[in-house]
Amino acid sequence: MALMITDECINCDVCEPECPNNAISQGEEIYVIDPDKCTECVGHYDTPQCREVCPVDCIPVNPDHEETQDQLMEKFLRLTGQKAA
Repeated sequence: MALMITDECINCDVCEPECPNNAISQGEEIYVIDPDKCTECVGHYDTPQCREVCPVDCIPVNPDHEETQDQLMEKFLRLTGQKAA
């Protein structure tokens, strides 16, 4: 499942540099997460780093982009150019 940023975002700028996949960018009003790049940090970290640093807890799972852990790992491998072990 990709994550999303809700309108509770205060544009504090702490989430964007924490994303190892560069999936977070400034949108028109708030930061946004590209679901094609978001792996919930699978392959990089044990927990989503954007959620770890968000001071207002505005980064839930995006219900429009449900993925299994295996699918997230496949996406990680594709994004990083790695091959499955």
